[in-house]
Amino acid sequence: MIPGSAPTTGCLLVATPPLGDPNFDRTVVYVLEHNDDGVLGVVLNRPSPEQLREPLDRWISLQSGPPQVFEGGPVEPDALIALARTTEQLDEPDEYLAPLAGTIASADLASDPTLVAGSIDRLRVFRGYAGWGPGQLEGEIEAGAWVVVDTEPSDLFTGEPDGLWRAVLRRQPGRLSWLATAPDDLMLN
Repeated sequence: MIPGSAPTTGCLLVATPPLGDPNFDRTVVYVLEHNDDGVLGVVLNRPSPEQLREPLDRWISLQSGPPQVFEGGPVEPDALIALARTTEQLDEPDEYLAPLAGTIASADLASDPTLVAGSIDRLRVFRGYAGWGPGQLEGEIEAGAWVVVDTEPSDLFTGEPDGLWRAVLRRQPGRLSWLATAPDDLMLN
């Protein structure tokens, strides 16, 4: 994907520094859905101290490390979204898993985890999500607030989410990779 292109389901949105909205400063967002109604995604690099509690604690053994619930975004903070990496690409949704892109699917946390355990090898749970209305994200991309890049398989389930923003930028071509070295406070540069 060419950085700066339009977002699609399964791509990453990488916040450029400094992003004025503290909800998204130095975030990496995985796009779950992009259609005429807008864009929906989850922040991949904001683990919280929260652990899954009963009755969802049945899913803990399937969670990828770190096994916390991640802060998916500021919209609907009571909503939980589970993303799973399937062992085989799914073409159609079933009762428990709905394919998103490639081997990434959303998992139904209301189901019995033993019914999907053999079909997935990674799982991450997010509280809330990020959302943009029609044309809103495209305007932010045009203004330079976001870079649109391809997802690598390890991005969604990285064991080092705090380093994901820099890692994703470092692997980009040309000058775009330089953003990875931007200091937290640009005034110190």
